[in-house]
Amino acid sequence: MAIRRALVLGGAGMLTGCAERLVVGGWHVVLPCRHYAPLAADNHTGNGKAIWVEVDWTRPQVLATKAARVLGAPADLLITWLPDDTLPPTLRAVEPLLAPGAPVVEAHAARDRWPTPLPNHPTHHVVLTPIGYAGRTRRPTPTEITEGILHATDRALAAAR
Repeated sequence: MAIRRALVLGGAGMLTGCAERLVVGGWHVVLPCRHYAPLAADNHTGNGKAIWVEVDWTRPQVLATKAARVLGAPADLLITWLPDDTLPPTLRAVEPLLAPGAPVVEAHAARDRWPTPLPNHPTHHVVLTPIGYAGRTRRPTPTEITEGILHATDRALAAAR
């Protein structure tokens, strides 16, 4: 069975749960991010693995070069949750690292972020807005965020088959 590779941009923050689940599922996950944050999945016994790469979001070409070194082959999946000002240049820089037609899952808090800068890759958007209940609002919990992004990831991968 071929190794499945994922590039997770922003994976040491709110995408940690997604990265952990991919690793446990056997994925080779590359995590370019500003600060190292070990994953609970680092100690699992399966075939997946996570590799952290220190990057600066303001230098997307350097990020792409560092990520390419550790990916080893084109990524089959891209998951992102990046600041608005760094998203478009970073996505353009990492596009050559993606397998043809590899799906992209973009998480963000705004509804006006379309179109995506990667028109040759099917993109699934996860909009993380406050949740209203009983006359109050709250932000989604880390668990709700992880589940929402993983649900979109499952749909994206199923559609790419």
